[in-house]
Amino acid sequence: MLTIIAAIFVFLMVILFHEFGHFIVAKTVGIKVNEFSIGMGPKILQKTKGETKYTIRILPIGGYVSMEGEDEKSNDPRSFNNVSPLSRIAVVAAGAIMNFILAIIVFSIVSYSVGMPSTTVYKTLEGSPAEEVGILSGDQIISINGEKINSWDEISEEISKSNPEEYIDIVILRKGKTIKYNLKPEISEENRVIIGIEPKFEKSFLLAIKGGFQKTGYILKLMFEFIKMAFRGKVSTKDLSGPVGVIYTIGETAKYGIIELLYLLGFISVNLGFFNLLPIPALDGSRIVFLVVEMIRGKPIDPEKEGFIHFIGFVLLIALMIVVTYSDIIRFNLFRR
Repeated sequence: MLTIIAAIFVFLMVILFHEFGHFIVAKTVGIKVNEFSIGMGPKILQKTKGETKYTIRILPIGGYVSMEGEDEKSNDPRSFNNVSPLSRIAVVAAGAIMNFILAIIVFSIVSYSVGMPSTTVYKTLEGSPAEEVGILSGDQIISINGEKINSWDEISEEISKSNPEEYIDIVILRKGKTIKYNLKPEISEENRVIIGIEPKFEKSFLLAIKGGFQKTGYILKLMFEFIKMAFRGKVSTKDLSGPVGVIYTIGETAKYGIIELLYLLGFISVNLGFFNLLPIPALDGSRIVFLVVEMIRGKPIDPEKEGFIHFIGFVLLIALMIVVTYSDIIRFNLFRR
């Protein structure tokens, strides 16, 4: 039951924010919106305001926006295909942008709840390299191996990419004085390169917002790294998750509390936004490419040709989803449960 409630919450939030992005920008640029729906399937509630029907449907698994002329020909001057290509690009891109905004909001809430790790040392672990060279609680790390430090994530990144067989230079600020240490890191039980320090956590509204942007940017960075790995042939179906895998992960995460679930919500929202902007047929990114080509050519590409390309992309995405779903079922031994 917990898995079902958590999955509905995550999917509803992620998809609704995505569709609301399309909706609000369509309204802003003057496109006629016929319907904005929360949920899918048969209608259970409907209210018409102006030219738009607002509906709640029985299946709480997302929603959709129906714009005039989006999928069919229309002579209405306010239809989707009759506004400028730039306006259409804004509408198409708005869904992914709203996913990034949702992630920033969620990660800001998480950051405020647990605090933001600072560059100040809270304590050094007993017997660790940091303790042995004399790093103390209250020391602020300002650089590692000549690289200026601005966040705890940068500290972790610089240390983790260090060679455990070589010494690293760490400069700290203590009571207004800078001190340089030269120490050799060690390998933790989790096979990570560490020096044995824990950060001091700080809470404030501004720090929370900063944390929201930082975490969103960090996950976007991971997405770009993933794409690079995919082009190098270093990604398999084991590295992907379909709906089954996502629902399973949501259920497992929900057991640890709302903060962990919110973090996963933010992570999924960034993933959805990023994936939708990829120039893959049937996705928003591909539609943006076609609109950019239309701007350059001064006329649209034949709708039938564009539709065929999107159809091929859709078929390939469904095929990939089937393969990934099967991989998820095998990976999590769902048939044996």
